[in-house]
Amino acid sequence: MNQSEALELLIKSQAEQIRQLSEANAKQAEQMTDLQQKIDKLLSQIAWFTRQFYGRKSEKLSKLDPNQLNLFETTGEEQKRLEEIEAERIAAEKQIEESTANRKKARSNRKMLEGLPVVEVVIEPEDVDKDKYKRIGEERTRTLELEPGKLYVKEIVRPKYGLKDNLTPATEETPAVIIAPLPLLPIYKGLPGASLLSEIMLGKYEYHLPFYRQVKQLHHLGVKIPANTLSGWFKPTCELLSPLYKVLKKEVLETDYIQVDETTLPVINKESHYAKKEYLWMVRSVMKKLVFFHYDEGSRSGGTAYSLLKSFHYCPVKI
Repeated sequence: MNQSEALELLIKSQAEQIRQLSEANAKQAEQMTDLQQKIDKLLSQIAWFTRQFYGRKSEKLSKLDPNQLNLFETTGEEQKRLEEIEAERIAAEKQIEESTANRKKARSNRKMLEGLPVVEVVIEPEDVDKDKYKRIGEERTRTLELEPGKLYVKEIVRPKYGLKDNLTPATEETPAVIIAPLPLLPIYKGLPGASLLSEIMLGKYEYHLPFYRQVKQLHHLGVKIPANTLSGWFKPTCELLSPLYKVLKKEVLETDYIQVDETTLPVINKESHYAKKEYLWMVRSVMKKLVFFHYDEGSRSGGTAYSLLKSFHYCPVKI
């Protein structure tokens, strides 16, 4: 390659670099123009919000003179108030998102219950004077119930009654709207009824059915319930049964002769993801034929159970 060809290649490479730099400058100029437009738009929105907050909405603003002093420059307190307004707006948006999620959950529950028979239970408010009140609506609450071999939906209907005469003042004796109180449900705002929860607990502890098998049983009966949903119903149900467990425990420990023994059970360790051998204590009243179980972090010595039983004169016997 001679000198002229080398110079020609150099000129071409420099020309290509100049072209690339020109394109990059053009793109940056275009981006700067877009950013400036966005800044102008945001400034105009800030000015509009400032007028809405400090000015009268009915007055019409003429074109502002650029030499005119700005009367709406925000002070420290005003800036703090604007930040509070922004925080309230964010909280309102979050509330709307949560209500939307609740509506989606309600729709999923409605889809889950499609095809099941519905049994309506109408609960009328007590002592309604039909001469003074007229029915203006109703509240409906659905729970999923279980009969042996059959699932059905119990729909609790609570009619609403309002005063016929709008001119009649509402008092404590005659409120404007009357509706019967909602009966206590096993789980607050939960779908399962008491009969279904009883069957789930009976299947787990009496028939030793894990949740995934109970999910299949419910699927055969016509409803698809995820295993994590069934597991989520388990804890509040146990909390409802906790007073009965305490009474049973007290009844057993007050007897003169009790038998105690431990049994092993595998417990999955969430950190190591392996099953670990731990211990479950059984305490039995011989005379009353009552039994309760105690689990104290898998300790073979029983921990709290051991110290509790030590105060009683018992004889550990293999059952």
